[in-house]
Amino acid sequence: MNESAMATRLYFDPIFLEHDTGAHPETAERLRVVREALDRRGLWQPEAAAEAGEPAPSVISRVHAASYVSAIERFAASGGGQLDADTVVSRASYHAAARAVGVARSAVDAVLGGEASNALCLVRPPGHHARPLGGMGFCLFNNIALAARHAIEEVGMERVAIVDWDVHHGNGTQDAFWEDPSVLFVSLHRWPFYPGTGHQDDCGEGAGRGSTHNVPLPGSTRREVYRSAFDRALEEIVAPFRPELILVSAGFDTFAGDPIGGLGLEPEDFGALTRSLRQVAEDTCQGRVVSLLEGGYSLEHLGDCVAAHLEALRAGVSPQG
Repeated sequence: MNESAMATRLYFDPIFLEHDTGAHPETAERLRVVREALDRRGLWQPEAAAEAGEPAPSVISRVHAASYVSAIERFAASGGGQLDADTVVSRASYHAAARAVGVARSAVDAVLGGEASNALCLVRPPGHHARPLGGMGFCLFNNIALAARHAIEEVGMERVAIVDWDVHHGNGTQDAFWEDPSVLFVSLHRWPFYPGTGHQDDCGEGAGRGSTHNVPLPGSTRREVYRSAFDRALEEIVAPFRPELILVSAGFDTFAGDPIGGLGLEPEDFGALTRSLRQVAEDTCQGRVVSLLEGGYSLEHLGDCVAAHLEALRAGVSPQG
């Protein structure tokens, strides 16, 4: 594989800034501060926005009910409003959310096709709370669930692992694969906390029983305890699954100073988490990792957290720092 193929791909589309949430924590300013932080470090080299495209509603309906997808399209076209108490839809929101799905699928294709070793997708709106029948928690379409479905149904992968380190439980992702043994879902999240799901005993049903693993952690969890729990989950759950691809719901609201979440982590911890995950990926799936932005609402520190993650994706696998 040549040097360019070994690079980390960074994905971004300006339409993500047009998802207008007004005075809301999940604001376009999040991506602006991330871009500034990456630019300062010489890391801002996104792929051309036109590469991904916008998938058809039928593609999004591989995870979500077709009636819901069309309802969001109509709602946005009419000017939008409040989908629920937490979730805002603006005129551009359907196209931004659909393009986020397209970006995730494009990143999966690049990594599985050998064009890149791994990828980071700076998308919004986020996705892991979006359930098959409806959005919630700032999320419209479940970007990571659709990326996993694409890898399995269109690319032909047999085992995909999703690691969710957002401070909130990814209830929508869990619902999407509750009975599906081909997708391993591992979530570390604050408990008790929004959205009230993610109990340790929740493990899936039917053929998918044992493919869902929740690691609930109290809000007082210290950074060294979190990192130990994360490494243990990788060693005891993800590695034995032998995934062919690892997807990451990369929420940075586990940062200690996050105004919404907070679980004691500092920016450098996201580099350590990434190195641990990359080591498992190297051992199991040729290093194939695709990371998608979820939460993270500290405008002062979000850029530093994302930069630590991206730097660790781009670096060689090395001992934890």
